[in-house]
Amino acid sequence: MAAAKEVGGGVTSPHLFAVAALLFLPVSLRATTYYLTIAGLGGEPEYEQRFAMWAGEIESILKSAGGDASVETLKGPAATRANVRAALEKIAGEAKSQDSLVIMLIGHGSHDGVEYKINLPGPDLSATELAALLDRVPATRQLVVNMTSASGGAINALSKPNRVVITATKTGTERNATVFPRFWVEGLRDPAADTDKNETISALEAFHYAEHKVAEYYESQKRLATEHPLLEDTGKGTGVRAPSVENSEGLRAAAFPLVRLGSAKSIAGSPEKRKLFEKKDQLEQQIDELKYNKAVMAPDQYRKRLTALLLELAKTQEELDK
Repeated sequence: MAAAKEVGGGVTSPHLFAVAALLFLPVSLRATTYYLTIAGLGGEPEYEQRFAMWAGEIESILKSAGGDASVETLKGPAATRANVRAALEKIAGEAKSQDSLVIMLIGHGSHDGVEYKINLPGPDLSATELAALLDRVPATRQLVVNMTSASGGAINALSKPNRVVITATKTGTERNATVFPRFWVEGLRDPAADTDKNETISALEAFHYAEHKVAEYYESQKRLATEHPLLEDTGKGTGVRAPSVENSEGLRAAAFPLVRLGSAKSIAGSPEKRKLFEKKDQLEQQIDELKYNKAVMAPDQYRKRLTALLLELAKTQEELDK
């Protein structure tokens, strides 16, 4: 019997990838993947900038990867409930059954014990409403990556056969701002996430990469983890942290190609780009630490330090985008 395979910090049986390969066969080579990334309200300058930056990075990665894809990003004032509805209604009118749909949510979420909502300019969008919009899209292969706080509270409403659901938290009660989106974006551009070396990062590989990095982050900070990412792709409505053959989770996620690796390889081969990404990661860590220590700092000192870090982060991102 073949040995189990290590995947981004999790252990996955090789049979999982064998079944995933079979699931991959019916996909038409001419199928289109529709990507819609939504960055909601930040509420504070550091969140506003970082949410928009992560959404912009995702857009850049997807467009650089090539292939037959439709990429749309809603962020800042444009990320309204009405615009999300309009974007998904447009996709519903264009997509065919053989196509794929990827929705990525970044920002703050809330859960009142019954319903999850992502915070948007104007009226918020509930998981129930989002699920209804997704149900109208003919694309049979769908992926929802909800990276917001309290996102675990959306799993049950979003779950459906042929839909992969990934959340940054395990419940709606994990309400702290999440670091998951930072590592999800990193996983989309890091060739190390492609553990089976097939030149494509699957939804499962990206999940394992980000989940492992989140755990490492809290360990390195010596802090109690306030987020626990989950994956659900059976339609049962119960997410798991370690998808495997034993719990039947991860088969569809392993067969869901998320991004091709052309752009990631060019970045990996550029020493200048690598240094900029390292600098960006260090700045993100400094901002996280600053927020953690906010309560023991003088308000003026906190604002001055935060402004300097955000400015440097923006400059670094500008250099990366050139």
